Amino acid sequence: MSQTLPSGSLSGKTALVTGSSRGIGADTVRYFAEAGANVVINFRNKAPRAEKLATQLRELGVEALVVGADLTDPSSVQALVDEVQRTFGGLDILVLNASGGMESGMAEDYALLLNRDAQVSVLETALPILNADARVVFVTSHQAHFIRTTPTMPEYEPVALSKRAGEDALREKIPALEERGIGFTVVSGDMIEGTITATLLERANPGAIAARRDDAGKLYNVSEFAAEVARAAVDPVPSENTRLVGDTDSFGGE
Repeated sequence: MSQTLPSGSLSGKTALVTGSSRGIGADTVRYFAEAGANVVINFRNKAPRAEKLATQLRELGVEALVVGADLTDPSSVQALVDEVQRTFGGLDILVLNASGGMESGMAEDYALLLNRDAQVSVLETALPILNADARVVFVTSHQAHFIRTTPTMPEYEPVALSKRAGEDALREKIPALEERGIGFTVVSGDMIEGTITATLLERANPGAIAARRDDAGKLYNVSEFAAEVARAAVDPVPSENTRLVGDTDSFGGE
């Protein structure tokens, strides 16, 4: 994996990425560690996978804290934030990456609970420990970001609507964040090759990923998109607080 952020550029900083034991979250937290940040690896289950990543990142000379938390449970979120504060004192980067809603056997309102309510809960709970000039990044998809104007696959629509609801709820917090000097950026990407969501979509709608790839010309892979998420945490906050990754022509652009 090539260097995404300058070596040492985040020395002395602390970054928390939700849902960072695998996929986009794991690669994002790795990029922060490679730039010298101490990192918090958050997972819902699969502790061994999170611990293995932490071991790898500690070899870079940074501290890596592993904290399991159910983000839909406020007491679990509070315990996560308390542990971060005890260990590092504060937080410079918060990446709201964990999402879902296509899992089987979940309650009907699970997508909204995870993709809207939990996102707001994590931000509000972490707010007291966010340092001056901290950065918050929310990770979403074009299919969710543009859902009000561009229909998506029926299988993904409940997730897309819930993620857009989460984005809207978080955007309402921007004035309060700016008052404290905290920057907020939404990173929206097209379908990402190799993610759990893409796999579930392909299972429900065979050929969907290939069709989207043909339409867009290129789909980012996990590490490429994670690099954009990591850069969003350090680059100047873009106009409209939105960083669009990949083709948006099919969505009407912005």
